[in-house]
Amino acid sequence: MAEQGQDGRQHGRVALVGAGPGDPDLLTVKALRLIQSAQVVVYDRLVSREIMELIPASAERIYAGKALGHHHLVQDEINELLLTLARSGRDVVRLKGGDSFVFGRGSEEALHLARHGIHFEVVPGISAAAGCTSYGGIPLTHRGLATGVQFVPGHLREGKGLDLRWDKLADPDTTLVIYMGLQSLPETSAELIKAGLPCDTPAAAIENGTTPRQRRVIGTLADLPERTRAAGLQAPTLIVIGKVVSLAGELDWFMTEGGGS
Repeated sequence: MAEQGQDGRQHGRVALVGAGPGDPDLLTVKALRLIQSAQVVVYDRLVSREIMELIPASAERIYAGKALGHHHLVQDEINELLLTLARSGRDVVRLKGGDSFVFGRGSEEALHLARHGIHFEVVPGISAAAGCTSYGGIPLTHRGLATGVQFVPGHLREGKGLDLRWDKLADPDTTLVIYMGLQSLPETSAELIKAGLPCDTPAAAIENGTTPRQRRVIGTLADLPERTRAAGLQAPTLIVIGKVVSLAGELDWFMTEGGGS
């Protein structure tokens, strides 16, 4: 529904919608309603095909995906695209995997819209950290095993390593969840061990979490890089490091076509 913006023109509305980690049953009621009523959907690479099938045929689809080393649209272009679409008077859903405010750059897009007088709303999604670990049989916290959680990005900077405070991350009483961390896993393992985290700390990698294509590899901080390589895991893969991973065998409730580890 179009509404008057600060410049006096009729604008469409923009909803920043978290699609969750992949299973369409994990969408919120509000997310599903907005997806099915959208006139335009601007979607990312990590939105699962099962969720894409929920978009009505009448809606225009615009791909704005980003992969390591290849961006279909850079972030500034996405910001401007959302602004242009809203000014056209159409209702827009900006669909992102997981939660748009957890390593999703949704806040940057919201700020751009707000600074140009465009009405927007944010619909939280189940984050990859919460969804993939739950479907992987790994609690983020557990009494006696983990008193806290740290979320960090695993992207390698071009030509450089990860820019992280390894001394702060190497906490044996904390669960460490690394987004987009498959490529940088060898460096992550080495740096955490160097910073004092025991090399036998349980660790897991979860590929395509919450979907029928989910695969899970369990190992230790020291051997997980080789295990994931041998298994041929691909992005999107979430890395989980901490004592809570030791519960994965007993809590492995989610049966998948591809099997697990």
